[in-house]
Amino acid sequence: MTHSLPDTAPGFDQPIAVLKHCHDRIRKQLETMQKMSEHLARHGADEEARQAAQAVLKYFDKSAHLHHADEEDNLVPMLQSVAQGEDAATLAALVPGILRDHDEMDAMWLGLREELNAIADGSAATLTASNVQRFAERYSSHMEREETRIAPMAKRLFSAAQMAQLGEAMQVRRGILPAPIATAETTGERVAALRKDYGQATLNETDVATDPFEQFNAWFEQALAAEVNEPNAMNVATVDAGGKPTSRIVLIKQFDRRGFTWYTNYDSQKGRQLAANPHAALLFFWSELERQIRIEGVVEHTSAEESDKYFHSRPLKSRLAAIASAQSAPVADRATLEQHYDAVAAQYGELPPRPDHWGGFRLVPQRIEFWQGRRSRFHDRIVYTLQPDGSWTRERLQP
Repeated sequence: MTHSLPDTAPGFDQPIAVLKHCHDRIRKQLETMQKMSEHLARHGADEEARQAAQAVLKYFDKSAHLHHADEEDNLVPMLQSVAQGEDAATLAALVPGILRDHDEMDAMWLGLREELNAIADGSAATLTASNVQRFAERYSSHMEREETRIAPMAKRLFSAAQMAQLGEAMQVRRGILPAPIATAETTGERVAALRKDYGQATLNETDVATDPFEQFNAWFEQALAAEVNEPNAMNVATVDAGGKPTSRIVLIKQFDRRGFTWYTNYDSQKGRQLAANPHAALLFFWSELERQIRIEGVVEHTSAEESDKYFHSRPLKSRLAAIASAQSAPVADRATLEQHYDAVAAQYGELPPRPDHWGGFRLVPQRIEFWQGRRSRFHDRIVYTLQPDGSWTRERLQP
């Protein structure tokens, strides 16, 4: 395989030319993949093949998503805001297909990505030529449609100010320019325009486990492997006796077929609310994986033995803090809180006992929903519902 030097990229003062340059880079990556199958058959996953695979992975894992976002979040909405008559009709006919192409190309990429990763680390030397060909053909027809229909329309309709706006948005997305500084007057309007598209993975009925606990475990293991920031952090939503909801973030400490467990002060706000109404909901959100899991059910106390075991596994200072803090109750100031802690530390030393008001809650699930972000807010949702006989049903929900 041979690699040509990169062409000089146009400046962002010519945003349509930048998009065309992105297309040219995509074509080069597609050409590299098409040559790679033959190279692998002759030479295996040698250094040249590994470097080529790494370059393709780097481009389609990052740059291609930025390019798609340029089109979906800026170029297309800006065109839709100014197009009239025949132009508006053309957009109405073209845009659904363009967005669908993005989704389908992302799905094709996931299959190729697995093979390319194996080539890049030298553990395999196979790249399915038919999959590469399908991917290349879809991208080529997609890019031709944009270059012959969308780009000329943008050049014709956009003013110089709109071209500058598009170029600035593309630079902000790439970290070249800082995001505009929000003011109190503009924040409300800008919030409505905030938009992050998703496209890392899909969630199909054929991919998920028949058992929701197995599916949760699989996703949790993937979150750990991906080094998600605090994958054990979950939102706990409770309702008081009057029906008023409250939510907060806690850390899950155990999950098994009995349910999902965390530990806290039973006299805290959530403890009092759960005493009045044991129905609650949990939410895990892992932005790095574009996933969330919603769990609803009824909460019960863990046994004293379980609470003792976990309490005594905690660091000493955490045990002392659990005794010193009347969680959720008002306190005069930080100094008073520190005095409470010092008094407890002096009283109990190295062996503080678990207080009766501190222990575990376990949510016994009745409904578990797995959500995978997809492009254009057309997300995947698979929900499991507990049946009276203890079995679980599974179905897809519309986004």
